[in-house]
Amino acid sequence: MFEKFDARPAVQVGIGTLIVFIAMVLVAAIAAGVLVNTAGFLQATAQDAGQESVNKVTNRVDVVSTHGVVNDTGDGLTVDSLNLTVRLAAGSGSVSLEDTTIKYVSDSTARNLVYNDASSADGTNLGNVSQWQDDTGVGGEGLNETEFTAYALEDGDDTSFPVLSGQGDRFELVINTSVVEGAGQDGVSTGDSVKLEITSRSGGSSQVIMTMPQQLAGKNDNDPIAL
Repeated sequence: MFEKFDARPAVQVGIGTLIVFIAMVLVAAIAAGVLVNTAGFLQATAQDAGQESVNKVTNRVDVVSTHGVVNDTGDGLTVDSLNLTVRLAAGSGSVSLEDTTIKYVSDSTARNLVYNDASSADGTNLGNVSQWQDDTGVGGEGLNETEFTAYALEDGDDTSFPVLSGQGDRFELVINTSVVEGAGQDGVSTGDSVKLEITSRSGGSSQVIMTMPQQLAGKNDNDPIAL
């Protein structure tokens, strides 16, 4: 007599193996999806970080030239206005003065300065840059100790002031040192130095150190002086 062969155990083993195989395929697919998503996230993060780093390097201003203005206090001569001609750095995108800060550090004072629009709408005429005061009771004019202002020397055809938007744009930043240095001060004394760090919204910065002349003999009130 022939013995009866029971195939059920083999079938059960085969089904179990198939289930394990399918499970492994699913796990591998899920893992691959996670890896793809993670790689995409890391790539996007790296691109953002890279762009931010580029902006910090390129989106800034270059200082083209500097000069001061003499102040005759009656007791001596000081420099009470720092004037910096700026343009966009090579490769820089637009830079708005409204989003720009200046770190001002002298021998006796350290302040962060923000922009005050003391010019005409198109930036061609510089307004009052003296100590802020309100003589009318309805709003004063001038600058306080934490402000700088500017006007346009060249703004091209786009009249974008106070935004430097092209390589041909030239703005002049104005800092009244008599105001920034605080009450009782008439400006920066001869021989003193002022360090300025101009930082755009994206974090790009430029530094300049301005040293006052050792003597101002022969100069009169409001005379320009090279720095």
